[in-house]
Amino acid sequence: MEKEMETNKLENGSHLQFFMEKKTPPKISKTAVIKSQLRKNCSCSRERMKKTVMDFFPVLQWLPKYKCKEYIWGDIMSGLVIGIILVPQAIAYSLLAGLKPIYSLYTSFFANIIYFLMGTSRHVSVGIFSLLSLMVGQVVDRELLLAGFDLNDDPHEVTGGRNPLNVTVHNLTLGTMSMECGKECYAIGVATALTFLAGVYQVLMGIFHLGFVSMYLSEPVLDGFATGASVTILTAQVKYLVGIKIPRAQGYGVLITTWVNIFSNISQANVCDVITSTICITVLVTAKELGDRYKDRLKVPLPTELIVIVMATLVSHYGQLKEMYGSSVSGEIPTGFIPPQVPSLTLMQRVAVDALPLAIVGFAFTISLSEMFAKKYAYTVKANQEMFAIGFCNIIPAFFHCFATSAALAKSLVKASTGCQTQVSSLVSAVVVLLVLLFFAPLFFSLQKCVLACIIIVSLRGALRKFKDLPQRYRLDRVDALVWCVTMLSSALISTEMGLLVGVVFSILCIIGRTQRPHAALLGQIENTVFYEDEEEYTNLPVPRVKIFRFEAPLYYANKDFFLKCLHNKTGFDPTIEIARRKKAKKKGQPNSHKGLEHGDTGLSLVTKPRDIQAIIIDCSSIPFLDTAGVSALKETFKDHQEWKVTVLLACCSPCVIASLERGGYSASANKNMHELVFHNIHSAVQFVKERKTTADDSVV
Repeated sequence: MEKEMETNKLENGSHLQFFMEKKTPPKISKTAVIKSQLRKNCSCSRERMKKTVMDFFPVLQWLPKYKCKEYIWGDIMSGLVIGIILVPQAIAYSLLAGLKPIYSLYTSFFANIIYFLMGTSRHVSVGIFSLLSLMVGQVVDRELLLAGFDLNDDPHEVTGGRNPLNVTVHNLTLGTMSMECGKECYAIGVATALTFLAGVYQVLMGIFHLGFVSMYLSEPVLDGFATGASVTILTAQVKYLVGIKIPRAQGYGVLITTWVNIFSNISQANVCDVITSTICITVLVTAKELGDRYKDRLKVPLPTELIVIVMATLVSHYGQLKEMYGSSVSGEIPTGFIPPQVPSLTLMQRVAVDALPLAIVGFAFTISLSEMFAKKYAYTVKANQEMFAIGFCNIIPAFFHCFATSAALAKSLVKASTGCQTQVSSLVSAVVVLLVLLFFAPLFFSLQKCVLACIIIVSLRGALRKFKDLPQRYRLDRVDALVWCVTMLSSALISTEMGLLVGVVFSILCIIGRTQRPHAALLGQIENTVFYEDEEEYTNLPVPRVKIFRFEAPLYYANKDFFLKCLHNKTGFDPTIEIARRKKAKKKGQPNSHKGLEHGDTGLSLVTKPRDIQAIIIDCSSIPFLDTAGVSALKETFKDHQEWKVTVLLACCSPCVIASLERGGYSASANKNMHELVFHNIHSAVQFVKERKTTADDSVV
């Protein structure tokens, strides 16, 4: 063991010396570690197989312990409420995805079943999510255009809803089978290929423990992304609100292009759709506001969306709004299930890149919501298992004509507030959706699309309210507010995927910027204490002839020059400049060197200037680590100041910093012991300087 000595001066003037023994880390063979890990992870036994299955299907762990009398009513109630909410949202979000409503219902059904089996969060509601639906819809529309389909083609307008296929056909390979399919078939083929790949990416992230990727999606980035995407979603629904037929814009700048198209065709607005939209938005917003105001009195949230859909469908059907006023309706929604199909390998190659941001956004929202509810209700979730669960919620349903899913905040909050206890509520929600799939889906044939658009827009209230939080966010942290604004604007004005990328990159650049140009300060002693704080912020007593400098960031290659610049500016002494001045002064004084004392030697006056500083103490408490460039900067600082008889000491160094200094040969370059250069607190370093001054004065006397 290595011994380090520390000397402190007590209040009575006596000295206290103590030794600290540093443990020598045990030497472990890397080969032995690898063998141990292989033996642990690659062994096959009955117990290990059982544990693997139990971990992969958490339902096998908690379902046998299910307290039926205590949990069942809460789970049934929350499951019914979420199921009732899911049905209208599923039908509405099909507009965002550019798909038929039946596929949204399939997605809601299978996602709830799989998460019941594999999920670890009791309160998260997994299903269709507006942001993912938008991202899927953008890819679907792009691929439809590239395949030669017309996005304006509406088979229900042409054939009255009796022929579900567009007249254009395209040759598509599904698994090992080649077939000709129309616009609807090709659209769901793109969506399932995209969803399958997103699920594969999520499972691979779980296998290789890449969940740390979500750490780079900070709260300002996610909030800004959600708000920017919500603005895009709102813009995409305006054409349904006013009943005009314009294609969904593609590429960058979708927001601006869509609004230009809307105003260019506003003269074609359908009066019936405008009136219906106004009534529906008024009813939905009023009901939501009343529900928020009296949520403490309401045991169950009002199923406003379902009521609006039922009433609007009845009015549209018996009022013959489609036939009389040309209002666009949802069309035929078949009952039952379509036979499963393998996602197209050909289409997977086309959407492989698009699936990556879809996978990252999906698991980021799911994990963050899972951890939020687990913390609130005092239980634990397994982040890695959540990645597997959401991954298989995409992989398996992709064979059953479903598209991407993740956890959704609004439905999860409703689920928690209605008494949910376990994942059984997901099973109940799946049963509600199943009943709609088997019996009630055709009843929504006459439902106007503008009503679905109203439901989507009103559901964005939470995300759009983030604009009101911007002033508070700015007061808390200006950098976070800037990250939010950049992410929101890029998501809305460029594209959703690019907005997420821009937000992450800009956030990382802000972190780098904070470490490259951090705060630095001179410290003074708080009166009658052993504590030292910033002279600019506190009323402190400066220590005579001692400068105490604090640098609040890691010291590494990117900020070492800024560190030296701050040190010289704060202390008012730059050895390099002083050496250059002395050489210049000596050069000028060579002809009259014998008169130097009479007229005052400039060189001597410069030499006496730094004698106002006896020592510089660098407070390293805010320096978490050093790299080789940082160690070199400290060695250079010590050497330069030593030429001017100025001592440089380090205080409050972490073990990591001390280890870096030892590896870099800091004490060897100074020809001193480490305990004479590094101190455990600032006050010890100050006392050391004062003692040296006293000793030097005594020796002169």
